[in-house]
Amino acid sequence: MSQSESQSQKRISDLLDVAAAQAVPVLRGIGSDEKLLGARTPCAEYDVRALVNHLFQVVVQFQELAAKRDADFSASPDYVAEGGGAWADRFEAETRKLVAAWAEPGAEEGASGSMGLPARTVGSMALLDLTVHAWDLARATGRPFEPDPAVVDGLAPEVERMAPMGRRMNVFGDAVSVGDSATAFERLLAVTGRDVRVWA
Repeated sequence: MSQSESQSQKRISDLLDVAAAQAVPVLRGIGSDEKLLGARTPCAEYDVRALVNHLFQVVVQFQELAAKRDADFSASPDYVAEGGGAWADRFEAETRKLVAAWAEPGAEEGASGSMGLPARTVGSMALLDLTVHAWDLARATGRPFEPDPAVVDGLAPEVERMAPMGRRMNVFGDAVSVGDSATAFERLLAVTGRDVRVWA
C-alpha cells in the first residue's frame, strides 16, 4: 500500500481535527473587521462574510449527517452577525462538535444524507470545505495557509471521485491545468477549479 493510500484510510474525525486546528486561526484573524468581511474571495459568488457563513453552516449541518440525519441548508443564517466578533469562538466550538460527531462509532459506515452517499464520502465533503475554504479565506484576507499533508493525502482520492458530481452540482469549477512543479495541495485545488496563480 502506498503512503497516499495509507493516509486516505485515516479516520475522517482525525483528519477533521487537524483541518479544524488550521482553519480556526484563519477565521479568528477576520474577526469583526468589516473591510475584511467585504473582501472578494476565490469563490466568485461569495465575499468573505458570505463564505464564513457558508463554512459555518457546513460545520453545523455535517454534524447531522454524521449521525445519519438529514442536513438542512434551506436557510442561510448570518452567524457572523451573532454576538459581534464572538462568532469565531462559536465556530471553534462547532468544529469540536463536528470532530466528535464523526468520531462516533458507525459514523463512517453505511450511507449518510438524502443522496445516499457513502458516509466516508460525506465526511470528506466536510473535510474538503474546511480545508479549501480556509485557503479561500486566507487568500482573500492576505494570510498564509498550507494544510497538513495528511489532510491533503486523505482528500485527494475522494476529490477525484467526487469531482464529476461536484461539477454537475456547480460546486466545483472546471479543472485547472497545473505545471509539473505544482504541490499536492495545488493539484487538489486545481481539481476543484481554483487557479492558485490568480491568488498567489
